[in-house]
Amino acid sequence: MSRTLGEILDAAAAGRFPPPDGGTTVVPQPTRRDAGVIAFTGHSVVFTDEDPRWVHDTLATVDCDELAATMNPRFLAAFMARTGRATDTVDLLTVARALPGPPPLELREIADPDHPRAARARGRRDGVRVWTAAGGVVVIGRGVAGRWEAAVEVDEGVRHRGLGRTLARAARHLVPDGEPVWAQQAAGNARSVRAFQAAGFRPVGAEVLLTAR
Repeated sequence: MSRTLGEILDAAAAGRFPPPDGGTTVVPQPTRRDAGVIAFTGHSVVFTDEDPRWVHDTLATVDCDELAATMNPRFLAAFMARTGRATDTVDLLTVARALPGPPPLELREIADPDHPRAARARGRRDGVRVWTAAGGVVVIGRGVAGRWEAAVEVDEGVRHRGLGRTLARAARHLVPDGEPVWAQQAAGNARSVRAFQAAGFRPVGAEVLLTAR
């Protein structure tokens, strides 16, 4: 499977996944910023500018089921040491298609580049735009391999009222028609996982992003 990461992601968004053969595909980084691992069902994709032979040789030393090797802490630690990068967590990777028409709630776009949510998002995305609603924030930008990515944040005082779900659905109205929009949720953040799935985002795999220190 000699494709770019962008082509692999486009296929996955359309429901066409790598073969569940237990293998690992190594592809070049789409940009200098982004390196990491995406684990689909039965097949992993490692995107890095390191020698693919190093990736496969290192995976062979990990003492675990080969289907889990790319997400095993031993491999990820070796990957970070090799590249001088760091990571926060393993995320659930989800995707949904854009929806036509206006968002389902009133949003106000923020132009302030120093807004904390915008500043944090710019470390991982290009073309970041931020909208606020009563009690929440939705962020859109171009992330890994240029894909549209969404993130939401809900104020503590208005949680458990469905706002996270509504903001996640709003994100689907904020990208161009027909485009997929991706979102990552930390596996342990059950509220976020539920909100995005209720908004129509479907799980496609697990992802670890390595960022330059």
